[in-house]
Amino acid sequence: MNVKFRLTLMNFLQFFVWGAWLITIANYWFGTKQWDGTQFGAIFATMGFASLVMPTLAGIIADRWVNAEVLYSILHILYGLVLFYIPQVESPNGFFWVMLLAMSFYMPTISLSNSISYTTLKSTNMDVVKNFPPIRVWGTVGFIAAMWITNLTDNKATAYQFYIAGIAAIALGVYALTLPKCPPQKLIDEKKTFAETFGLTAFRLFTDYKMALFFIFSMFLGASLQLTNAYGDVFLDEFKLLPKYADSFVIKYSTIIMSISQVSETLFILAIPFFLKRFGIKNVIVIAMFAWVLRFGLFAYGDPAGKLWMIVLSCIVYGMAFDFFNISGSLFVETSTTPKMRSSAQGMFMMMTNGFGAVFGSLISGWMIDKYFTKSYSDIHSLSSYVDTDPKNAHLLTFLNNKGITVLQNGTLSRALDVKDWHQIWLSFTVYALVITIFFALIFKHKHNRAEEVAIEALKH
Repeated sequence: MNVKFRLTLMNFLQFFVWGAWLITIANYWFGTKQWDGTQFGAIFATMGFASLVMPTLAGIIADRWVNAEVLYSILHILYGLVLFYIPQVESPNGFFWVMLLAMSFYMPTISLSNSISYTTLKSTNMDVVKNFPPIRVWGTVGFIAAMWITNLTDNKATAYQFYIAGIAAIALGVYALTLPKCPPQKLIDEKKTFAETFGLTAFRLFTDYKMALFFIFSMFLGASLQLTNAYGDVFLDEFKLLPKYADSFVIKYSTIIMSISQVSETLFILAIPFFLKRFGIKNVIVIAMFAWVLRFGLFAYGDPAGKLWMIVLSCIVYGMAFDFFNISGSLFVETSTTPKMRSSAQGMFMMMTNGFGAVFGSLISGWMIDKYFTKSYSDIHSLSSYVDTDPKNAHLLTFLNNKGITVLQNGTLSRALDVKDWHQIWLSFTVYALVITIFFALIFKHKHNRAEEVAIEALKH
């Protein structure tokens, strides 16, 4: 079988097993389980916690002792088994620890999949720069395909989303054993200290004011990167509480609407070299930050009817927001550090965004939404004033019934219904991103240089 096709299939499944539940887990959490928002923030923080240690640890194991494809296989099989167990968990605290275990197995496989691809392409004398991007883009296609399957099978709020991901993860684990061998290179210097082995020497970069500033802003912006993944689908789904939107296409196929974000991501990658060449790295980072302002702001004012274009445009803007920041930030690190520190510095960039930033953003957003933007309704009359409709409205009663809530004879609800003020939630995220953007534009001083020109030209080819 063609090597490029085999790697393409690996990348497709790599992100399929994540996309099957990442965007829709909020529907399961808030809709099926009826758990609160503070604890949900902790669930998304598990990705950040796992990213702090596990990718580095897995890299060391693959470099020293175990074939990369074998370790990759083991991790995916374990990840799949944990996903199968998730629906059995009946408490938010238990769900956190099980999800942390799942993420500890999954997050290292992202870097391992890249390593397997690089090693295989090099061993077959293929140009990595030329051949890897078309292979990697199928990972995003896999993510989109998983979102569509979860939505079209009506599993947005069910445990089956985890079963879909689990089956694919175990299949990928078995398939990985058929990939070309990637034996340990044993390139790690045994004389390295613990700090050098785990890339902790990169913290020395904080003694440089400019790099420290960049990493700090990366952490604060990293807090925004998963917010729409965490809450976007449930935000669209909860429009069904309002009768005038209850039968909307957007509500039924909210996950498919959200997948526009991933489609946009694949397209904006192609525009990055032009923007970098034209505006330089700092300005592209500022553009990315402002795109996050638009991403949240458009969600704040969009709806599934007359303002559907805002929701669609927000999804399109996501590609610019996500790609421009990650790639331009990576290029800044690449061109601003010495070859000796470069790998550690890149690890630090990822740690600040996907590690500390993700943990900070997930925990704070969950606490903030639950404390300031969630209102409990205990009777049908107060609720009907919120949805602006007759208490006997069939859509409202069906909605309550789906949440296991009945209306008692005196008009009270058998259990309080928590309703989130999504407009204010997205506005608060908008203000946060705007403040970060303004401060970064004013405080961070950087001039386009020759090293960046060379890096941009390499990116174009």
